[in-house]
Amino acid sequence: MNDIAVAPRVKPVGSQPNLKGVFAAALTPVNADFTPDIKLHAAHCKWLLANGCDGLGVLGTTGEAASFSVAERIAIVEGLVKEGIPAAKLLPGTGCAAFTDSVTLTKAALDIGAKGVLVLPPFYYKNVGDDGLADAYSAIIDRVNDPRLFLYFYHFPAMSAVPISHDLIARLRQRYGHTVAGMKDSSGVVENMVGALKKNPGFEVFAGADPAFLPLLRDGGVGCITAACNLMPDVLAKIYANRDSAAAEAPHATALKVREVVAKHGGIPAIRGLVARHTGNKQWLRPRPPLSAPSEVNLKQLYADMDATGYKMPAL
Repeated sequence: MNDIAVAPRVKPVGSQPNLKGVFAAALTPVNADFTPDIKLHAAHCKWLLANGCDGLGVLGTTGEAASFSVAERIAIVEGLVKEGIPAAKLLPGTGCAAFTDSVTLTKAALDIGAKGVLVLPPFYYKNVGDDGLADAYSAIIDRVNDPRLFLYFYHFPAMSAVPISHDLIARLRQRYGHTVAGMKDSSGVVENMVGALKKNPGFEVFAGADPAFLPLLRDGGVGCITAACNLMPDVLAKIYANRDSAAAEAPHATALKVREVVAKHGGIPAIRGLVARHTGNKQWLRPRPPLSAPSEVNLKQLYADMDATGYKMPAL
């Protein structure tokens, strides 16, 4: 069987999936042999949903997706659903360097009932231009060939080094309609997020950085998908609930403080360290290679800096 044969293109669906609100870019816990710990993962996801999250961006950057195989990534998503996480709450990352792997992951996500998928551009080759990226995304959409598909771009040029341009979005929206549903923008540049909205009416844009969350909401954005949400889902939920009033300013200030601590201490290691302290489970300190666990010295300073913000994570 030729795994890259083009299937007949389905007619784009006529309406958006209407994903919105607070999504956590969820951590992926691993066992001592670095296999995914799906039960612990599900427990964390349930805590996030119980404390303000509207959905879960699993297997993104914070979830270390690129460090897991296609088979492992499918097993993680399927396992979360088996452990009681509603499939409709999941927005799995399915972007890979090989578009055929993205097709396999996207089909699996749709089959378990995910409402959408978050798709990085093919990230190994740089400076390929919009023509190459349009071909890559078209190859995914055409081969998935499913009216249930709602594709969200993952724009994170600091990591992928392959940006998603406004022109690329417009080109693929013209071709596929609302199948190309939105974007997570982790650039931190609010103007880029708002520009995508203005050029593509109805396009759903999520902030991938906490400082951009409130400004984006007030300019037409639909929500956030952030790493620090693993620590403060309640704070981000308050921002979203009060986005049109001054009541959003205090939680926004708290979010900025927590985000600053996370950034100071290296992002993923900091989040793992704080979740480990909160749960009393040192397993959370262990990432998948090639990432490394934080040192005891770094953890001591991390905890002091977090405590200085005055914020406490919701009870388990």
